Amino acid sequence: MGAMRKAIEDYDMIQNGDRIAVGVSGGKDSVSLLAGLAGLRRFIGIDFDIVAVCLDPQFGGEETDFSAIEEFCKKIDVKLDLRRTHIGEVIFEDRKEKNPCSLCARMRRGLLHDVAKENGCNKMALGHNFEDAVETFMMNLFDEGRIGCFSPVTWLSRKEITVIRPLIYCHEDEIIKISAHEHFPIVKSRCPADKHTEREHVKMLIEHLEQNEGYDCLRNKLLGAMQRGDICGWGLAGDDSKERYAKI
Repeated sequence: MGAMRKAIEDYDMIQNGDRIAVGVSGGKDSVSLLAGLAGLRRFIGIDFDIVAVCLDPQFGGEETDFSAIEEFCKKIDVKLDLRRTHIGEVIFEDRKEKNPCSLCARMRRGLLHDVAKENGCNKMALGHNFEDAVETFMMNLFDEGRIGCFSPVTWLSRKEITVIRPLIYCHEDEIIKISAHEHFPIVKSRCPADKHTEREHVKMLIEHLEQNEGYDCLRNKLLGAMQRGDICGWGLAGDDSKERYAKI
């Protein structure tokens, strides 16, 4: 929660009166994000409300068991909006996508934003962590030859909703440890493409460079470069952070 609080303060992510939809896939990142935001309500000094939004892609045409997530939301006093979707069927059966991740992400984001608006939310919190940011930066460089990444805070004008990413200072290994320590209810992904993505390849490349090629703390240096270069709203200079929001 300390790392989340710093990210929220550094990028002015949350204000009094916000109603935040938290995208919950059931993975360690999204459940930790939900738990962290629920905990921060007690002492961060900002009056905000949260709603958990969970989309079931129904991979293989079968419903995923989210009963543990439902019980967890009751425990932390958070409303849960669980939607069963046909995303899995569309991607893997109808379209038979060879590279399914991009389309799946677009479909999930669009539906998440719609459900958030239905719940009266003005913000959407996503569980991208520190490593996700660095890996996305590298993927954009390798694949598209451009310097870019998702932003800590993004205003979506077409949906009239602001996307925030409070986990950007949280390292994946820390999230794994806290998830195990707190016995968070993790729902294993049933996606056929899980662990076989380009992101996994980039993750392994960065780990190899850090551990075997002498590039110590490479991930920290890359994120620091994004902040110093103010890449896609990552800069910390200036007082009016709202002026640095990426706009899509």
